[in-house]
Amino acid sequence: MFTWIMENMATIIISAVLLLVVAAVIASMVRGKRKGKSSCGCGCAGCAMNGACHPAKPEI
Repeated sequence: MFTWIMENMATIIISAVLLLVVAAVIASMVRGKRKGKSSCGCGCAGCAMNGACHPAKPEI
């Protein structure tokens, strides 16, 4: 078992680093979503899905 770990150490380290990067990106997206930030980072004025994401409120 120890021999297998030593033979594949580079793959294990690279996989661990990639896993940490993906976890950090997901955590950042969740924090941004909780703060109400948009995932695209731009305004909704030019977005093709503007009416679907934020439907217009009916005027009374």
